Amino acid sequence: MVSGTDVVRPSGQRKAPADAAPVFGPSVRLDIEAEVGFVVGVPSDLGRPVPLGSYRDHVFGLCLLNDWSARDVQAWEYVPLGPFLGKSFATSVSAWITPLDALEEARVAPPERTHEPLPYLDDADEEPGGYDLRISVAVNGHVVSEPPFSTMYWTAAQQLAHMTVNGASLRTGDLYGSGTVSGPSERERGSLLELTWNGRDPLELPDGKRTFLEDGDVVTLSAWAPGPDGVRVGLGEVTGRVVPAP
Repeated sequence: MVSGTDVVRPSGQRKAPADAAPVFGPSVRLDIEAEVGFVVGVPSDLGRPVPLGSYRDHVFGLCLLNDWSARDVQAWEYVPLGPFLGKSFATSVSAWITPLDALEEARVAPPERTHEPLPYLDDADEEPGGYDLRISVAVNGHVVSEPPFSTMYWTAAQQLAHMTVNGASLRTGDLYGSGTVSGPSERERGSLLELTWNGRDPLELPDGKRTFLEDGDVVTLSAWAPGPDGVRVGLGEVTGRVVPAP
């Protein structure tokens, strides 16, 4: 859903370790994930993988993405099912797509590999696949984190190659997310789960402490990238306000 759309607090099953049985109700550990979304412009044929070198032939641009997450629901359902209801209730994206052509000055090499990728993911001879995107995460107007996209281990081109290596096809308008953007320092973590260390270390905000989101909280992701001649390429923002469960 587009930036500015309210996010209704999701309900689902949750079970704390000390509980005898699961209970049903609104999530009490509502979180965000600061991500970047990549948008497909040109489709691919079913059964034909998209190699690393064809990434620019298919991906049109990128946007900011907030992958809202109900951590308590996710934790309970994750063991037998994987994340489902803990993720499926809302995903917010910025109101426009920034074309990859506008981000040529922001291209950077990904971090040094700690292992040798399999051949279909080996980008040693490809053009730099990372992007220097400077992201800010604000809760109620207060910046709590600045995750650097340049530290992401896997590039968007590698993600695309992996998603299609089994022959899965692309369609125009398809969107895929980067996963949570988090850097090595405390102020570079891209979710409240990481920022508060799973609720152990609450955030100090002007309007009170937070471990996870409360009703009425407004989360805003914004970003920019370096452009030619020192200018900044703005990537807009994606914002959402938490409203109570019905």
